[in-house]
Amino acid sequence: MPIQEMHDVRVLVCKDQGTTLASERDANVFMSAAWEHGASMIALPVTRLTDDFFSLSTRIAGEIAQKFANYNLRLAVVGDISRRVAASKSLHDFVYEANRGHSIWFVENMDDLERRLARAA
Repeated sequence: MPIQEMHDVRVLVCKDQGTTLASERDANVFMSAAWEHGASMIALPVTRLTDDFFSLSTRIAGEIAQKFANYNLRLAVVGDISRRVAASKSLHDFVYEANRGHSIWFVENMDDLERRLARAA
């Protein structure tokens, strides 16, 4: 997995295809890879998340966000989720609050992530 330096943040950039982040347990795979490469953030394409992640009643999104926060790793979900957000007020609120925080961000693309990191620097 390639590493990119963005505004003094080492980001592990995941490819579009590969292991999905379907449960809190799956987060260990991504976290281990980040630690192995000395990254403090993982940029994960939205294609690597299951539909259950976006259904907040499953609690998967919250559990994953909490796990990343507990281990002081950041997660950037990269891709267009606008249709999902428009269809669910609770998901809209979750994404809004997540993007105000530090642990998990939802960004449209890698350029958007770079701009956010620049503002945070």
